[in-house]
Amino acid sequence: MSKTEDHAEGRPASAGSLAHRVPDLGALELLLAVARLGSLGGAARELGITQPAASSRVRSMERQLGVALVDRSPRGSRLTDAGALVTDWARRIVEAAEAFDAGAQALRDRRDSRLRVAASMTIAEYLLPGWLLALRAQRPDTAVSLLAGNSAAVAERLLSGEADVGFVEGLTVPAGLDSVVIAHDRLIVVAAPSHAWARRRRPLAAEELAATELILREEGSGTRQVLDAALGGLARPLIELSSTTAVKAAAVGGAGPAVLSELAVGEELATRRLVRVPVQGVALARDLRAVWTAGHRPAGPARDLLSLTRG
Repeated sequence: MSKTEDHAEGRPASAGSLAHRVPDLGALELLLAVARLGSLGGAARELGITQPAASSRVRSMERQLGVALVDRSPRGSRLTDAGALVTDWARRIVEAAEAFDAGAQALRDRRDSRLRVAASMTIAEYLLPGWLLALRAQRPDTAVSLLAGNSAAVAERLLSGEADVGFVEGLTVPAGLDSVVIAHDRLIVVAAPSHAWARRRRPLAAEELAATELILREEGSGTRQVLDAALGGLARPLIELSSTTAVKAAAVGGAGPAVLSELAVGEELATRRLVRVPVQGVALARDLRAVWTAGHRPAGPARDLLSLTRG
């Protein structure tokens, strides 16, 4: 007799995966409830399903296993000898599933107890503080650590498992990471009021900007990547610094012109410590992105933080 014929006569075929040959947890929980209550209707009520649905589930389980499990009568439901044996096995499976569930919850609790964020400098200094305050209101028990660096460093920390979610300002998403655009930004040319550019009557040409020695961020920063790509190359840096704050301070001090995020210089422009220098012939807009390890969508507090950035 073939396996197909064997199955047709009510005995399960032995081929196929374990998942096809073993009843699911819902069915096993129903069987345990019937054994405990002595009533299919009572078991259905306890599990929040209808009695017809419970009967159908038992019949399906009996077909799957190839044995009768429950004798039904007007006086109630009674396990068959085979049903009693299967119930003992089911109890052990359900207990193992409960242990599995408790372990998974412990892992979620451990994950939710901390959040490691890596962010490029502009986002870390001017956007993340507000997002993290909002996250703290939602998750007061989550400890948050922030690793600030350039966009290349953010990618390295994510890929090495040192961070759960990151934020970058560069033009491209590094290999091995997935991303979503969370905001938009614009780079602007600024100089101290004493600088000759602050008194220009005409906009600065892109060629002149590209040929000028500027106060720049270090290589690997998103700001520098965007500027370099927009201008098709940069002159040798006048000064090369590792943070937006340092670049801004040097420009305010009159060391030379700089290109900075519009987010970073609002106060300095308002108080005239820096002057915006118009530029023509070049687009300096950029996307700000949340990034994470490819194939591992942020969960728990990382997912909540991501939702706040786009609120």
